[in-house]
Amino acid sequence: MDDELLVQTVSVFQELVSWIAGGFMVFGGVLPYIPQYRDIRRTQNAEGFSSYVCLVLLVANILRILFRFGRYFDTFLLWQSIIMIITMLIMLNLCTSVRMATELNTKRRSFLATDSKDEDVRIPKRHFLDFDWNYFWLWSRFQDYVQCVLTFTTVAAYLTYVLLDSVLFVETLGFLAVFSEAMLGTPQLYCNYQNKSTEGMSIIMVLMWTSGDTFKTVYFLITQAPVQFWTCGLLQVVVDITILFQVYYYSRYPQKPISHTVSHTTSAKAL
Repeated sequence: MDDELLVQTVSVFQELVSWIAGGFMVFGGVLPYIPQYRDIRRTQNAEGFSSYVCLVLLVANILRILFRFGRYFDTFLLWQSIIMIITMLIMLNLCTSVRMATELNTKRRSFLATDSKDEDVRIPKRHFLDFDWNYFWLWSRFQDYVQCVLTFTTVAAYLTYVLLDSVLFVETLGFLAVFSEAMLGTPQLYCNYQNKSTEGMSIIMVLMWTSGDTFKTVYFLITQAPVQFWTCGLLQVVVDITILFQVYYYSRYPQKPISHTVSHTTSAKAL
């Protein structure tokens, strides 16, 4: 009787630990963005946060959801992707509204077409998807980002439906999903390198990235997730550690960033 009670207790404990770990997997990924969101909203300055982080995570999690149609994986990971997509859209909405509020003279740019009131009458009106690739993911309205995400999702979903029976396609889809997420920190890494500073970036966010990615990689190994998951998880941890090194390096050896003041002033005078 005692042995049976012990087995039941252990079983309940294991189930509880599994749900706690799963819950952390679902919501733990969004926690690093809470301090960044609060900082942007408080300071009304989004310069320290790269919106390309949102692009990477949106692509990664959309592909991961599609990958599940061809290769089953833990349900908690599916919910994590859904929650992360919602979070990234919220971050994009905030960043777009802040940037447009502080850059009132910036030329408005759209995903599908240029707003007619911002166009020169001598320039022919632009049509569907006729946009400047130099300003990709630098649009003026939140709905442009939503339109881009929906377009990408539709195309990717159609390809997945057509090629779902191809093992090569499914495995490649899974690799692209987790590899994209592994590159999560690279936009922030590059942004810091360009600025020669980590000012404006939430260090708490990066620390939470590192701890979360470490936990996530261990979770992948324990739950025997597809090999694409844990190999790219390791790569993600390496990128996080590199960003932390930037924080240390730029704080210990401050570097004067390349000043754009002169060039901007000259351009303004020329106009």
